[in-house]
Amino acid sequence: MYRAAVLTVSDRSFRGERPDETGPEVVRMLEEAGYEVVSCGIVPDEREEIEEALRRLAGGGEIALAVTAGGTGFSPRDVTPEATLAVCERMAPGIPEAMRAASLEITPRAALSRAQAGIRGRTLIVNLPGSPKAARENLAAVLPALEHGLEMLRGGPADCGEYRQNT
Repeated sequence: MYRAAVLTVSDRSFRGERPDETGPEVVRMLEEAGYEVVSCGIVPDEREEIEEALRRLAGGGEIALAVTAGGTGFSPRDVTPEATLAVCERMAPGIPEAMRAASLEITPRAALSRAQAGIRGRTLIVNLPGSPKAARENLAAVLPALEHGLEMLRGGPADCGEYRQNT
């Protein structure tokens, strides 16, 4: 079982003007997939605060997966992708590519997503959209692949199937 954290990025939810519906939905999905969600939080759409929260979550090495929800669109205050790029040491472009491809089957607006995914230390960081429906659809598209990625990242058992290298 991997430990996970969920970070909602929303000015209105941070100020208490709107309930956070997306964070709890992401938590539910992760727990149903077998993750232990050990941290949930809300930060405003401020790049420095997002970066600080991501560094803190990835800093101890206990969190295998940090998922953000919100701040991935075209609004001038949507800076979650930039914060993610700033804190990650290596990027994982296939994850957001897969999410966008799956979402394009549902809506042409998926092409407007600026979500990123990357690695800081031994933590995988994945950006999701802010709406509960879009976050659900995007996470569902990549959730089956994340476990294998985390096994490789954290040195766990990796199923190599029948492949054997001849030397």
